[in-house]
Amino acid sequence: MIVRCNQDLECAAASVTIVVSHNFCIGEQRRERKFQVNSSLTLVLKVGTTSICDEKTHFPVLSNLSSIVETVLELKSLGHRVVLVTSAAVGTGLRRLNMQKKPTNMAALQAVAAVGQCRLIRLYDDLFGQFQQPVAQILLTKNDLSDRAQYLNAVNCLEEILDMGVIPIVNENDTISPSKQEIRFGDNDTLSAIMAGMVKADYLFLLTDVDCLYTDNPRTNPDARPVTVCHDIQTLREKVSVASGGSALGTGGMSTKLIAADLATAAGVRTVITHGAHPQNILSIIDADEAGRLLPQDRSELVVTEENLSSRSLPLHTLFTAKNNPLYDRKWWILHGLHTAGKVIVDEGAVRALTSSLRSSLFAAGIIDVKGSFFTHQAVEIYGQKMVNGERREVLVGKGLVNYTSGEILRIRGCKSKDIPEVLGYMDADCVIHRDNLVRILRDSSQW
Repeated sequence: MIVRCNQDLECAAASVTIVVSHNFCIGEQRRERKFQVNSSLTLVLKVGTTSICDEKTHFPVLSNLSSIVETVLELKSLGHRVVLVTSAAVGTGLRRLNMQKKPTNMAALQAVAAVGQCRLIRLYDDLFGQFQQPVAQILLTKNDLSDRAQYLNAVNCLEEILDMGVIPIVNENDTISPSKQEIRFGDNDTLSAIMAGMVKADYLFLLTDVDCLYTDNPRTNPDARPVTVCHDIQTLREKVSVASGGSALGTGGMSTKLIAADLATAAGVRTVITHGAHPQNILSIIDADEAGRLLPQDRSELVVTEENLSSRSLPLHTLFTAKNNPLYDRKWWILHGLHTAGKVIVDEGAVRALTSSLRSSLFAAGIIDVKGSFFTHQAVEIYGQKMVNGERREVLVGKGLVNYTSGEILRIRGCKSKDIPEVLGYMDADCVIHRDNLVRILRDSSQW
């Protein structure tokens, strides 16, 4: 992870690389989060490319950027802590290099992003600098967070930056991010959700080029209706079309907003989609929550409405409510911070044991097969397998850190724990995945 503090108008600000130290890691246990009104909130704002750059000319949209800066400063004046996740490094780089289209070659695209990131952070620093507000640049890759010590050190750094009254401006480090999609964030919607979990945010605001989530694409379907509140994202996926992609400059779209909302709400973070051209909406939404006007009387899982939100002094937006039982820090990191190195296939008995109230560890006796090649302490997905009408059916049960390599698990699959020393000649652990290192995604085996 790279952090740069920009307190002058020069783009070539001093660069400081965070040194990982186990001695300064915060505790493993995520502190209990309780949403309190009329108190200091931690907010993550994700600004999309179309809110920063003109899609055709690639010139910065200074009116939008100025509004975003003014909104962030007003939030800070109210005592809130703000993290800004920004896109548009590529768009800004295209303008600087006088290029019309994004390169298709990965190396060229990364080079454009490197040029654009320098100009982008200077633009933010110039705007915030008019109000004597210091900012810090943070560039991350998914690999930076895959190591537990580095993840915790990044959390510590972010907390210290916020405590100093500095605004962290975060982007993916495109210059060194690998081309493989599964080991990079891929879009800043996902990155913003990861950031929201890291700083234990109260809100994640996704500023985009539409007012809210609709039942269909409002640009092509005049009958599309706004979705104002969602309590269950899976229900929403079944009823709403989010097939439209992102802009010509961006990498996301509405589908990536749902992924981000799923990640953030799992960490106990309320997530809001609202229009990036009107960042002051954030203030209205927070005010409405403090006054008890944010949630409607209809508490169904998915609220599709043509209600006039102005009657509650609210701008059009979509609110994803936080999960009642958010994941604690370590397990959230396992689920969302670690690259999935392989799969372990288990039988029906193992699925029942893993999803029971006892929350069992995963033992070798219940393992049927292994997919992929991985080492000890890497993260793997656990899939349950059963036969239905003569066909094999698999379901994702969870994700966890393995105590044995893929080759070792293949040798001991189906064995009882007491037989492991005889098969391998040694026994590092009596289970393949300990329950403390296992995140359960399937909550009830009867749902399978």
